[in-house]
Amino acid sequence: MRFRILGPLSVTVDGQSVVITAARDRVVLAMLLLSPGRVLSVDTLIEAVWGEEPLATARGQLQNCISRLRRILPFQTIGSDPAGYQINIGPDDVDSVVFARLAAAGRRDGDPAPLREALDLWRGDALSGVESETVRRAAASLDEQHEAALEDWAELELAAGHQRDLVGPLTDLAKRFPLRERLRGQLMRALAAAGRTGEALAEFRLARDQLLDELGIEPGRPLQELYQLLLSGGAGPAATSERPVVRSLPRTVADFTGREELIDRLLRRVAAGGPAVLALDGMPGSGKTTLALHLASRLGDRYPDAHLYVDLHGHSERAPLDPAAALLVLLRRLGVAADRVPESLDERIDLWRGELAGRRALLILDNAASSAQILDLLPASPEALVLVTSRRRLLGLDGVHPESLPVLDEAESVALLARIAGDRVFAEPGAAADLVGRCGGLPLAIRLAGARLAHRPRWQVADLVKRFGDAALPELAAESRTVAGAFALSFGQLPEPMRRAFRLLGVHPGRLFDIPAVAALTGRPPDEARDLLDDLIDVHLVEEPEPDVFRMHDLLHEYASALAAELPPDERRSALHRLLDLELGAALRTLAAPRLRSVLRELSLPGLPGAELAETVADPGARLERGRLYLGALITAAIAAGRSEYSWQFARAAWWRLSTLGYGDEVREMFTRAQIEARRVGNGAAEATCANYLASIYFRRAQFDDALALVQEAIRIRRTLGDPVPLSFSLGNLGAIYSATDRFVEAAATSAEALRLAEHAGDEHAVMMRLDSRAMSLNRLGFFDEALRLQGRRLRARLGAKDETDIVHCLLNLITIRRRAGRIAPPAAERALRIILRQAIRIQYPEVAAEARAELGDVLRERGRFADAADQIEQALEMFDQSEEVRFRARAFNTLGVVRREGGDPVAAAELHRRAGELARTVSQPSEIARSHLGLGDCATDPEVARSHWLAAVEIFTRLEVPERHVAAARLAAP
Repeated sequence: MRFRILGPLSVTVDGQSVVITAARDRVVLAMLLLSPGRVLSVDTLIEAVWGEEPLATARGQLQNCISRLRRILPFQTIGSDPAGYQINIGPDDVDSVVFARLAAAGRRDGDPAPLREALDLWRGDALSGVESETVRRAAASLDEQHEAALEDWAELELAAGHQRDLVGPLTDLAKRFPLRERLRGQLMRALAAAGRTGEALAEFRLARDQLLDELGIEPGRPLQELYQLLLSGGAGPAATSERPVVRSLPRTVADFTGREELIDRLLRRVAAGGPAVLALDGMPGSGKTTLALHLASRLGDRYPDAHLYVDLHGHSERAPLDPAAALLVLLRRLGVAADRVPESLDERIDLWRGELAGRRALLILDNAASSAQILDLLPASPEALVLVTSRRRLLGLDGVHPESLPVLDEAESVALLARIAGDRVFAEPGAAADLVGRCGGLPLAIRLAGARLAHRPRWQVADLVKRFGDAALPELAAESRTVAGAFALSFGQLPEPMRRAFRLLGVHPGRLFDIPAVAALTGRPPDEARDLLDDLIDVHLVEEPEPDVFRMHDLLHEYASALAAELPPDERRSALHRLLDLELGAALRTLAAPRLRSVLRELSLPGLPGAELAETVADPGARLERGRLYLGALITAAIAAGRSEYSWQFARAAWWRLSTLGYGDEVREMFTRAQIEARRVGNGAAEATCANYLASIYFRRAQFDDALALVQEAIRIRRTLGDPVPLSFSLGNLGAIYSATDRFVEAAATSAEALRLAEHAGDEHAVMMRLDSRAMSLNRLGFFDEALRLQGRRLRARLGAKDETDIVHCLLNLITIRRRAGRIAPPAAERALRIILRQAIRIQYPEVAAEARAELGDVLRERGRFADAADQIEQALEMFDQSEEVRFRARAFNTLGVVRREGGDPVAAAELHRRAGELARTVSQPSEIARSHLGLGDCATDPEVARSHWLAAVEIFTRLEVPERHVAAARLAAP
């Protein structure tokens, strides 16, 4: 698999070029490739495709884009995350990553060959032809990296003495990039070295004219100094100051790895005359000091007069350095005698700024505690550059460019590990990925893990992963350096309310949380919880990846969990119980009122748990979808705390929303674990509930044998317990399985018994559910009047209850029955289905939206609009894929086959009918096998072949006792 974005977007899979034709798909793929291995939020992708005013259906259409890309690309190339989507590719799969790696190697080693190899990857402007303002902005950054790499390559070639060979290439580059002064200066140097000084001077005048015309500015100092030097007949830069040159920076690491995009951006900002102060903040161990020193090494030549460093001890075992003491250190390093340094702070500030006046100096203020600590240390000279590092966001500084350091991505992390531990890392790619994953991309953690490997040459990478076990922090240590120690310094400086909040976050089993969750854990009101989170964000112990959604780094969470274990047991237990109540209450709030009342009764809950906090959740559905990956951990925590009932309560509360959106794996895991726990504690009602809803997942996936066994188990338990309402639900599910497998007579009988039980018990929600299953089984058998009566009764009740999900589902079923009965004209059916489709999309009900699209496609076929019909059915198939509704696919393929045949393509139609028949056989749907035969007979050119297919269709339809037998028989009777 190979992706190329350094030029037009290009995709190659298994050596074959793959064309992505849909413009929106190209934008989505481009965005994912611009950030390989990183999760992009749904909102980010929507903005890239539709801009600042997206369509109301943008979220659903984005899912369609992802589905199309997943079908084109190898399995699991595009992954899902609670926060969005990411592309999972290797370090050599996308040319931009290869380019960055080669360019970094060339710069690091001073070798132009890797840089030349990197430049050869370019085929034009990055992602040219992808129409998206967001993509264009990101691609512009790549183009900038390209131009910077060209300059760095030229610099290394000049240093190697290849000036004459560079005149031609640099002349071309100066024409392509006329405003890049460094390139122009390199061309001037190459010309001068070739004895063409006059041409070199002419290049300066040309550059000056172009800069004045285009930007209204004079050339920068380096270019002007080079011009003056050439005028005077010199060959090198003149001295800029008679004051002594100062070099007091600590040693930088030789194995600096990654962050190329950030570094290039900062270097460009400095080169363009950006802010004189760059503030780098990040969590403990994120590599702030290392990055500052690396930047200093790259920028040092721009600041030849002084390189200064001071550790301000903002987060260390020592007290933070006060400004007066810091100024004493800096002045002494500048060479100012001790007796010249005044006592008062104000006089030291004046002397400091006077000493720096006129100097091109680079200053690193490391480990700052606050804005106030460094305010007096900032030079007044515009020719100085200050790099500040801090674990805290320095919000009190004006005119500063802030950069918050993210953790390293997987490719950067593995590369850093290999630089420390050696090439054996590459021999175990899986273990290496696991190791850096456990380190969470944190540079300090990776360095300490690498050091352990480097000093144990007999260890494999997998050996260290095994040693991590359930806790990585104890293994991330080398002599006195530990990740836990770095965290402890930050934690120890927090005020008590923040320390308590941080500890209690360790009680939360997930990494993703929100304000209500923190309010529940701490027992504080939501507004106070928000303030605590803001403070923890400012010191990088918590991050906010999207508004009001918070996350804790895995290692920080492990550290917080260790601290939480030191709390009094009662405090931990109370915090967990408040959190469990909130999570259960918020999950229950995803249900409409009638369904909620039924579920509360089913779970024997007197009301909504954690109601006060649960009602502060703005969007319970989105919250549940986002946190679905942590529900299993919540269940584990509940069981460990002796509260088994939460396990099946969570699963039941989350079932409707998550299964509707296609998160079957998460639902199956929850109910499986809950069923085991219910059986362990001897709760038969809960065990039956788990079996009943676990069956629904297998049902959606058309694994009908598994579903049938589970439902029969639930029925057996519920008949023993004697509660009619749960028994009605299980019997209704049994009827649904019979109906899905075309056992319509049995489905009608079972749904009738289920309806009687529900009516006798007086449970409104159970009655409404059974009316639906009863009506649809009668519909399949051709009893249309009774089916319409039952659905009409259901619709009237649901309109009164204002249950939008059931209303839209009921309307769809009514249109379906009326169409089968021939009691609605195609134009009216189309209007109704389009309304239903819009409503289903609005309320995020993909199952009904997909069914409505398939039905609409059939109506459009009847109206002779074959292209529109095919489009709707193909979109329905995509949505069935997303929501795991396998049972509808054979029907959709058969309908699409009819569309293709009537649209004039019997060959394509026959293939679709064959595919439908094969799928129907695998999922035990004889009615669709019969429809497949009917369609294949209609497509056949040989009358005997056609007759054999129609005979097969008649035999199956007759056995099923459905009206379609008359349609098939009419084919045989025709002359």
